[in-house]
Amino acid sequence: MSQLYGIQVLRALAALMVAVHHVQSDAGFLAGQAGVPFTPWTILPWDAGVDLFFVISGFIMVHASSGLFGQAGGARLFLARRIARIVPLYWAATTLFLLVMLASPALLNSGAPSAGQILASYLFWPLPDAVGAIQPVYSLGWTLNYEMLFYALFGAALLLPARLVVPATALALFGLVATQAMIPLPLPFGFWAQPIVLEFAGGMAIALLRNRGLRLEGRLRWLMVAAGVAILVAAAGSDWAHTPWGSLAYRGPAALLLVTAAACGRGQSAPSALVRQLARLGDASYALYLIHPFAMRAVRQIFLHLAPGATIIFIIAALAAAVLGAMAVYRWFEKPMTKLLRRLLRA
Repeated sequence: MSQLYGIQVLRALAALMVAVHHVQSDAGFLAGQAGVPFTPWTILPWDAGVDLFFVISGFIMVHASSGLFGQAGGARLFLARRIARIVPLYWAATTLFLLVMLASPALLNSGAPSAGQILASYLFWPLPDAVGAIQPVYSLGWTLNYEMLFYALFGAALLLPARLVVPATALALFGLVATQAMIPLPLPFGFWAQPIVLEFAGGMAIALLRNRGLRLEGRLRWLMVAAGVAILVAAAGSDWAHTPWGSLAYRGPAALLLVTAAACGRGQSAPSALVRQLARLGDASYALYLIHPFAMRAVRQIFLHLAPGATIIFIIAALAAAVLGAMAVYRWFEKPMTKLLRRLLRA
């Protein structure tokens, strides 16, 4: 299967958006310690990188797994491959977080989790944490709790005839959200039934359109990119866009525009060196998403003692450390562990 450079670049940018969102909190902390002002960059809703990830995930599941549609054993293969891809790095990040918590609780902004919360985190099961927020011990894993729901629904749909896989998955997602809108559901269904899960359905729709031959001219794609970015800029200035339904109304369409533009090009020209490098970072985007807080917190500790007021330099150094760390983790841990687990799971 040929690499979709546009999607890989977008994965890299989505992970970087989340990293920029988090690094500003650390920069604000340093500025406070130094007694200097720091104004966060709010031109974009940086956490909308998650919305991009969800739409991309919906697209990739259909695009990469279409060969399993209607295949005997397709559901088992799909779920085994997803487990091999997601579990090792997330479990490693969660374990590292717990070890840091034990060794130096002051470095983290979390209360001590219970044994049940720890177990639920490893099992991707939504459960309230020590302060009542529905998130795992390693809080970034909240997105993976949604991803695992999507994988479970998609895997179950693979037991159906090929033509029903995507409609059945989308119907399950819409059904969950509609039910929650009418009758508040208990956990874990109330968590899984948030509007953001509909972005998976949007990504699947893009994949179907691409598989059926949708290709867009370059100028139209750039216009879609501009429109998507403009919607995100508007979302940054809207209070409603920070609510579940408002987020879907703003960030969902923006992500759909950007992913469609990235996925549905004609691919007639060779990618530039910059695109190839960003695509490499896209390969490591899962690692970047999960490990960037560790890298940033380490750099923050250095700046805390050396130059707490140099917030701009800190942001650059922290993001660079996160990117380099992610590339290393991807090459030396994520790739070999995924390959090993796929072999063990015969996937």
